[in-house]
Amino acid sequence: MYLKQGDKVIVIAGKDKGKEGNVTKLLKSKDRVIVEGINLAKKHQKAGQGNEAGIIEKEMGIHVSNVMLVDEKDNKPTRVGYTVKDGKKVRVSKRSGNIV
Repeated sequence: MYLKQGDKVIVIAGKDKGKEGNVTKLLKSKDRVIVEGINLAKKHQKAGQGNEAGIIEKEMGIHVSNVMLVDEKDNKPTRVGYTVKDGKKVRVSKRSGNIV
């Protein structure tokens, strides 16, 4: 998976197309990411220890193919490539060539 927790991404498909947010969690086994403020669903929650009863909005997973990393140089979506620098594999923005 080319994304990491904390990356800024933009949604390129689906009901939230065009919105931006940061990756909060990776679900590698399902090829999904959870992005803050994206793909919100309403959940009916029962009262419990530490929880209030009511309807809450929860961020659901979105497939990795529906998001793209945002290039820090010009704030536009970019593909991700890899290169070896100082003996370590690093992610590189295809748009600007900068190390991510």
